[in-house]
Parts: sequence; C-alpha cells; structure tokens
Amino acid sequence: MYEQKRVRTLINAVVVGLAASLAWTATVRAADCPRKGTLGTSRTLAVDAATYPRVGLKNFPQTLPLRDHEVVLTFDDGPWPPTTPKVLAALARECVHATFFLIGKPASEHPELARRIAAAGHTIGYHTWTHFSLMRMPPADAVEQIDDGISAVEMALHGVATTTPSTPFFRFPGFETTQATLDLLQSRGIVVFGTDLWAGDWNKMTPKYELRLLVDRLKVARKGIILLHDPQAKTAAMLPAFLRYLRDNHYHIVHVVPGTSATDLSGAP
Repeated sequence: MYEQKRVRTLINAVVVGLAASLAWTATVRAADCPRKGTLGTSRTLAVDAATYPRVGLKNFPQTLPLRDHEVVLTFDDGPWPPTTPKVLAALARECVHATFFLIGKPASEHPELARRIAAAGHTIGYHTWTHFSLMRMPPADAVEQIDDGISAVEMALHGVATTTPSTPFFRFPGFETTQATLDLLQSRGIVVFGTDLWAGDWNKMTPKYELRLLVDRLKVARKGIILLHDPQAKTAAMLPAFLRYLRDNHYHIVHVVPGTSATDLSGAP
C-alpha cells in the first residue's frame, strides 16, 4: 500500500550530502556547552525494553525512574523546516538534549534536517511513516506503517533502509495502540513511549497560553516525560520561555538513550 511512495522518497534521501553531515555530527557532539548559567542536561538515562517496555503514565502503568524535578523533553511529528530549526536553536541556547520522534515521510523529504537533529546530540525515535492511526487500519498495514517509518528515518540518518532501528524508541501516533502492535514492538526490543504530561499543543492556543498550561501541569506532576510538537509554530515560540522557567525553578533535564538497563550514565548522585 505504501511501498511505491516509500521507495521513491527513500531514494531521494540518498542523494543528499550524507558524508558532510556525518562529519559535522562528530564535531557538534564533542563540543561542551560554551555558556554559563544555562539549563543544561543534568544526566543521561539508558533505557531498555526488557526493563521499561512501555513508559508514560498517561498511557501505561509504568514510567521512567525520574527524580523530583526531573523532566524528559520529547518532540513529535518532525522534521519540519519552518519550525524544527527554531526548536533546535532554543535547545542549543540552553545546552539541552531532547528526544525527537520523527515521521518517516517528512524525514525522507528533509533528510538534512533529520541529520541536523541527530548532529546536535538529540535522541531520534520513530513515529510511523505518515502518522495515520494504527487502530484504524488492517494489522498488516499497521506493521507496514511502523516498518516504513523506521526505514525512512534510517535512510535519512545513515543512508541505509532497514527496519532495524538504530535507536529502539517508538511512539504511536495519537497514542492509539493495538495489542498486536504493542506485542510486535516488544518482541523486537523496542521501547514504546507514551507521556506523563503535555500542553495539548495540537489545539488552537497562543504561545503564552500554552506556556501557562504546561507550567501549571508540571507544578502538579513535579517531574515526567513531556510531549511537545516541533512542527507547531506556537510551541517553537513558547519553548525559550519554558526552558527559562525550568532553569529558574531548579528543574533538571534528563536525556534518554538506548541501553541494556535503565541506568544513570552521568554518574550523578
């Protein structure tokens, strides 16, 4: 059903200057934060599917082992050229690392932007091929959506179309799961991310109102996985103020990466 579109867009991704982008990646990741007084990334948490197969209290009984005032920032639905660079710039100013769940089709159309996200040191997860609801299609098509999305992002990032993800993190569009797809992802060792809180930035609102919603919900939750959407212009506009709020109110950023166990890699107490 999706094969012709997938092949055409994946081929387009190959012709972009992959080698130059990968060379830039090593330089950016090696750089330390040059600014004092920034929010920064407090620690890195390695997460595996055996210990944490499904995380996010909005969706599942379990979430990540975060301490009080620790948050994981996640962004869905990119890459999107009008807004994703603004989100990346805001994160870079505060030396913050986040997780981006990329949709396969825009990743194949904008592979240089997908690689730019990775080059900045952010974790890349997967969000299907076109963001269609997997609950509303035949099971075989749902599997194809998952696999095509992974293949497209892998091609954009590494020039290889494979359904084996380099980062085993996945988020369902709209959090609409089926038992069959949950079981499939667990059998492949892929962590399914829900969320602990969100601002609901898919709804119509101003950046100021989004900030107030997010801050109010975080005051109640005190920690958690936060869901935002980098294609949303209001979120890109709101993000610098939200990062300042986190810094000024002594919150700590946790960066999630794949691992063999849920382990603090930073050595933080």
